[in-house]
Amino acid sequence: MPHPKVLCTQRLDPAGEQLLAPFADLIVPPDGSAATLKNMIGDADVLIVRTQLPPDLFDTPHRLLGVVRHGTGVDLIPMQAATTQALPVDNVPGTNIDTVAEYCIGGALALARQFILMHTDLFNKGWSEGRRYAGHTTDLVGRTIGIIGAGAIGIRLAEICHFGFRMRAPGYRRNSTALPPFVEVAEIDSLLAQSDVVSLNCPLTAETKHLIDARRIRLMRPNAILVNAARGAVTDKIALAAALRERRIAGAVIDVYEEQSLRRDHPFLALDNVLLTPHSAGLTQEATRRTSIGSAEEALRMLGGERPLNLVNPKTWAQRRRSGASGAA
Repeated sequence: MPHPKVLCTQRLDPAGEQLLAPFADLIVPPDGSAATLKNMIGDADVLIVRTQLPPDLFDTPHRLLGVVRHGTGVDLIPMQAATTQALPVDNVPGTNIDTVAEYCIGGALALARQFILMHTDLFNKGWSEGRRYAGHTTDLVGRTIGIIGAGAIGIRLAEICHFGFRMRAPGYRRNSTALPPFVEVAEIDSLLAQSDVVSLNCPLTAETKHLIDARRIRLMRPNAILVNAARGAVTDKIALAAALRERRIAGAVIDVYEEQSLRRDHPFLALDNVLLTPHSAGLTQEATRRTSIGSAEEALRMLGGERPLNLVNPKTWAQRRRSGASGAA
């Protein structure tokens, strides 16, 4: 009997591939185009998502049992279409909590200490040119980091900053009843006004799109550093680029963008007070291995008819069990 097929939009870590191998054939598209994915989805039993899906992907005839997000954020998946088709969508939360928290504080520290400018000028121009930045750098110890999205990653970041850097850590999330004592509950506007570092760690939803807009940027301190390891659309890129260009805030650490990959004329690329990374905050070797293993395990649960652990649209599981549906007609 042939193996079922798992289509993954990018390669998994070898540990995840090894888990799947005895039970399923792993298929990876030869390129990232929408046309290629649409051509291949009809032969897949489970889809593992590592890249943005075409919004009309599930209009293509398919026999999918379910979709697994290799990570947490499901904005890469056309969720409404999946739910309408009673197509279960699962994610793998918690595998990169430490990884992303480390990125956020590491990026803020690199920018506060101007490591990149120092390195570049020391390398290209010599000792004195590199050293001239030192008088403009700042400590993080004793300062305030405001965290918008005080979920698992945000709380871990607050813990590192509070206990490691003796920083105050006001935090915002919609439900603040379970925040630990080292996270001070704050509303967004107040948090922005009092923070030396602002870290965005919230999901992208209709409510958080362009949450950090021109008005809110004006609330920030001139010395403030903004860190975005959430989603690009949480900020208004035009307003943020203008504030950075005009030095109304000190700088930004940006890992995510509304359009990926970056066009060469993107406004962030013309700035010298940013640290840009290519959506890689959660992609260390260790985190990728954990996430690939978790994704493979969830795919195998779907193939075996077992309820996945982290259903994002849980009502679809009961609907699918009742109807016996197996994809779009």
